[in-house]
Amino acid sequence: MKKTLLLAGITGLFASMAHAQSNVTLYGLLDAGVTYTSNDQKQSGANFRATGNQTSGSRFGLAGAEDLGGGLKAIFTLESGFDVFDGTADNDRLFNRQSWVGLSSPTWGAVTIGRQYDSVVDYLSPLSLANIDEKGGGRMFSHPFNNDNLNASFRINNSFKYASPNWGGFSFGALYGASNDENGMSSNNRAYSIGAKYENGPLRLAASYLALNEPNGAGNSGGAVSNDYAFQADKQQTFGVGGSYAFGPATLGFVYTQTTLDSVQNFGAGSGLSTVGSSDMKINNYELNGKYSVTPAWLLSAAYTFTDAKYRTTTGDQKGNWNQFTIMSDYSLSKRTDVYLAAAYQTAGGDADRAFIAGGSGYSDSDSQVVVTTGMRHRF
Repeated sequence: MKKTLLLAGITGLFASMAHAQSNVTLYGLLDAGVTYTSNDQKQSGANFRATGNQTSGSRFGLAGAEDLGGGLKAIFTLESGFDVFDGTADNDRLFNRQSWVGLSSPTWGAVTIGRQYDSVVDYLSPLSLANIDEKGGGRMFSHPFNNDNLNASFRINNSFKYASPNWGGFSFGALYGASNDENGMSSNNRAYSIGAKYENGPLRLAASYLALNEPNGAGNSGGAVSNDYAFQADKQQTFGVGGSYAFGPATLGFVYTQTTLDSVQNFGAGSGLSTVGSSDMKINNYELNGKYSVTPAWLLSAAYTFTDAKYRTTTGDQKGNWNQFTIMSDYSLSKRTDVYLAAAYQTAGGDADRAFIAGGSGYSDSDSQVVVTTGMRHRF
């Protein structure tokens, strides 16, 4: 009897130790609502649609860590996005948002490999209201065509990432996405990025750089960037800086990004830029944003973004611009559930004759567009 109790005690001890040394967490988010679009080129008049993922992408995932001793841990994340209205995946991948494994240390930082976010998303995006995970923003706040990926419309395959520890508020990271080209062309669809941030009390600063070589490269769909990439271009480079400062319940921020595209084949079809073709394009985005906590449960946010683009079409050099105003009210019913109402207004100018707000039903049939959405989010 005593031996049986002793054996049971030892077994329970090892079980509790194993539980303490490793863990796996199931998590997720559901975002669903309805969206009004004032006009689009496919149909006359306004329209209403059932929409999901307008503020934060619906997802479920598994995240885990195993204590290897001495502060070293094995870590992983598997995450899939989907449409809450019909249950379909965002694309044909099982884990379309993230799938990576790696090692982390409080002294040396973390090294991870797999399908991951680039440094623009990791470091600069949290300062923009287009960020997919910061409360008070989302897809409608993204810059035209999400040209700088602040809204994380694509991830990097075959990637190796390093993230440093936090040294007095400063940290940095870098990523390389391999081409994996079967013909040995290492530049055909590869990516690399670097970013850094500094946080000290109410002050936040960040900078990042992303380069994509031949994204969606011919004959290499298994490269760093796959079919969720927005443009057809031989190369994309995005650089950005940003900062924010909190004044009690209010936060004021600014983000600047510049995206250059080499040998553009297609950009914004139906937007007045669809005649680009074998030319270079430079896009500047200037975002001024703010948040205000009316109460601990009620958050107001707003952003103004000015975007200008210089490009060459079959008819010569042209310039286009977009002005966008976006506001949002978010109310938390609990720590895990909130409801939101957001509205965006955009005008196109110069040689760009079509407005296009992300989350709407499509390109406008004029130089202006209004999109209004309301819905709820639940986290688990």
